Amino acid sequence: MKDKVVLITGGTSGIGRATALEFGRAGAKVAFTGRNEARLAETAAEMAALDIAHLAIRADVGVEADSERAVAETVAAFGGLDVLINNAGISMRALFRDADLDVIRQLMQTNFFGTVYATKFALPYVTAAKGSIVGISSIAGYRGLPGRTGYSASKFAMHGFLEALRTELLPQGVHVLLACPGFTASNIRNVALAADGKAQGESPRDEGAMMSSEVVARHLLEAVRQRRRDLILTSQGKLTVWLNRLLPGLADKLVLKHFRKEESDFKL
Repeated sequence: MKDKVVLITGGTSGIGRATALEFGRAGAKVAFTGRNEARLAETAAEMAALDIAHLAIRADVGVEADSERAVAETVAAFGGLDVLINNAGISMRALFRDADLDVIRQLMQTNFFGTVYATKFALPYVTAAKGSIVGISSIAGYRGLPGRTGYSASKFAMHGFLEALRTELLPQGVHVLLACPGFTASNIRNVALAADGKAQGESPRDEGAMMSSEVVARHLLEAVRQRRRDLILTSQGKLTVWLNRLLPGLADKLVLKHFRKEESDFKL
């Protein structure tokens, strides 16, 4: 990663922030986006303390013009772009029957179209560098999860988009990675949208039993170095994908049982 230019969307908290620091420590020049000025400043200060070449960009990747500007500012600052990490995303926690349709639209706009926009504008530079395009996805992109209909839809869409793009870019030697961390100790659940579109606040899950964002970031760095196609972290995630492929009927029942236990306030 020495002197490689990396752009990370949603790089001010959770996996995005940890990944920005991890790639920076490995020698990369790191640009990162965020919507919150205070968090942008905090992350920038942390990177400066580590003597990491960095650029903080206030942008909402779900807005096409913001994504275009984020890429343009990165290239202007560092002279090119080698790695795009599409990390920005939001989740939800609501049964479909109760959820406002605007919640579904918002998840698709950020998680799917945010990836499409950033990738579209980054593509010429990443192609010239024979670099990498990364999508931070989820097991919900392999297996629909109850209470996460909009989130699952956005991640399935991301998977289809990046898989098709990977095939298109084979002749150009561009690397495309789909990374699925599984349940991770980050703030994405705390800001997940409830049925009315407001942040749910406290997560019902035990974060002490989850993989940390820092561990995920180390796996991501190695996967980009090795130019891997897919990265599925946690044994639970691997088992879920395997069962869903081979025994989908059983997977339906096990997933329902798991979510009934984990999220008992949902009447599933």
